[in-house]
Amino acid sequence: MRRPALIVALLMALGACTAAPQPLPTPPSSTTPVDRVYVSIGDSYATGYAPGGPTRDGFAYLVAERSGLRLINLACSGATSAQLRDTPGCSPANRAIDAPDPAGRTQLDAAVQTLREYRGRVGLVTVVIGGNDLAPCAVASDPLTCASQAVTGIQANLAAVLPAIREAAGDAPIVGLTYPDVFLGAWVSRQFPDGENLARLSVPLFRDFFNTALEAEYSKIDADFVDVTAATGGYEPLTDLTQDPKYGSIPTPVAKVCALTYFCSETDVHPTPAGHETIATAVLGR
Repeated sequence: MRRPALIVALLMALGACTAAPQPLPTPPSSTTPVDRVYVSIGDSYATGYAPGGPTRDGFAYLVAERSGLRLINLACSGATSAQLRDTPGCSPANRAIDAPDPAGRTQLDAAVQTLREYRGRVGLVTVVIGGNDLAPCAVASDPLTCASQAVTGIQANLAAVLPAIREAAGDAPIVGLTYPDVFLGAWVSRQFPDGENLARLSVPLFRDFFNTALEAEYSKIDADFVDVTAATGGYEPLTDLTQDPKYGSIPTPVAKVCALTYFCSETDVHPTPAGHETIATAVLGR
């Protein structure tokens, strides 16, 4: 009686050894998504500034949300192209919402350090700068000469800044932006006695000079260029008229800049939420 029992026990043990192997447990996969970032560089257009201070309506916030990137907004309201590389720090009032403390660094130094830290995980870099260099020309006695000098300075500063950003960013996409032609709003603004003439002068200034110069500098580092002036209707003929509820019959591009910026109503160059929406759409659709 013992031998059959022994045989049965051996057969059971052998069956256990030759049974199909059980699959190894799969290591748990990380539930944390890859931390891909979007680094925003520039002035108040990048911080999302509006009358009253920075907001989350800015195009950078919209682009980050819609592209699934974590925004690191290093921009500083009021910055000029020269200040990107020669002015350390940015006051809390001029920083974007949730912006890191620059800790006494220039915006360029902060950007280079951040881009190197996240190298390989940078999904986008945007740069919008130059508007504060050009703004004083709106009230200059000779706007064209003023603009010519400003653009020369902007080009020189970008030539010094952009290669460092490209080196730090590696092959990450970089997008340079320009601005709506807010000077078109002078057409209806009481702040400008000769506003219609300033508006007319501004069209070739943006189309043939300012934006052409900016695009040339960004192309040198293989960056895309988003012509925000075009996206906001700045090149449309001034002979095309629109019936505006506040200003009556005015040129269509003037009506658009009145709707997309605060210039016509408050002589404030910053975009409205609709303006930031237009800019974000242009960046995402490039």
